[in-house]
Amino acid sequence: MPQEFKNRVYGAVIVKAINSNYNADFTHQPRTLPNGVAYATDKALKYLIKNYIMKNYPAEKVLYFKSLDEDMKPRTLDESYKILFGEYEKSKKGKGDDLNKSKILANLLKCLDIRLFGATFAAETNISIHGPVQICHGVNRYPENIIFSEQIMSPFRNPSEKSKEAEMTTLGSQSKLKEGHYVHHFSINPKNLAHHRDIVKKEGNDAAYLTTDDITKLKEAMRSGVTFYDSASKAGTENELLFWVQLKDTSKLVLPNFTERVMATRNADMVEIDLNGVSQVLADHSGEIEAIELHYNATTTAIKNQPKTATTYKL
Repeated sequence: MPQEFKNRVYGAVIVKAINSNYNADFTHQPRTLPNGVAYATDKALKYLIKNYIMKNYPAEKVLYFKSLDEDMKPRTLDESYKILFGEYEKSKKGKGDDLNKSKILANLLKCLDIRLFGATFAAETNISIHGPVQICHGVNRYPENIIFSEQIMSPFRNPSEKSKEAEMTTLGSQSKLKEGHYVHHFSINPKNLAHHRDIVKKEGNDAAYLTTDDITKLKEAMRSGVTFYDSASKAGTENELLFWVQLKDTSKLVLPNFTERVMATRNADMVEIDLNGVSQVLADHSGEIEAIELHYNATTTAIKNQPKTATTYKL
């Protein structure tokens, strides 16, 4: 049986964006808060984590990811479920078309993305799963929030254009953030799956829990998933740092959000990440912390005021 992961974890993933658009809104602009500070949704990072897992660990089941049918149409949630697990099983206790919800839940928890992030399964039946891994919106902690736009030209004309420009190729524009360092706070609480685990045991599935292998893959994706994506739209967006604070399995400590306790500045070619605010919080609770890890690229990033007991690794 796979080894269960029982520790709670707090941390942050920092994403660097240089002349890039990490997470665009529906007008194709970098997302900004009302005060003009650039931010990215939690969905942006989750997408890149799931993409990394799917491409590097194809044996893992991932349900919540866009896929297309033979007609190039996005599949529905029901269709995606049935590709992985076949037709819904009917309940032996119910009547007529009642579905076996505990069996569906057991199948859902075979998907790594759901064991990590949970799910709101709103298909032929409704099931809500509170995931152990909770990721917050990423906020730019670099003092500047300079957004610029540039014109681009398409090699094709617009056939619906009625003006004189109808015979000309189409002009467009794209917008990018000059420099940003997005801090996504996250937390992990394996006990979030405890209730669901009790239910699926009745279906003979005792594997509805986070394993050490799950956590290994999650950490790898958190360290590398952004850089790995490497698309034209996200060129210049890369992983910068993974900050991992693992509590002892007996600890009941609750730590605050790390985002506003991290600062990013630039010194010539080096980015300096200041963790003073986080280090002060952790210093008061050293007896409840099992391990602190910092994963980053020392050739481009310098860490200031890191926790004294932190172990550093290459990103």
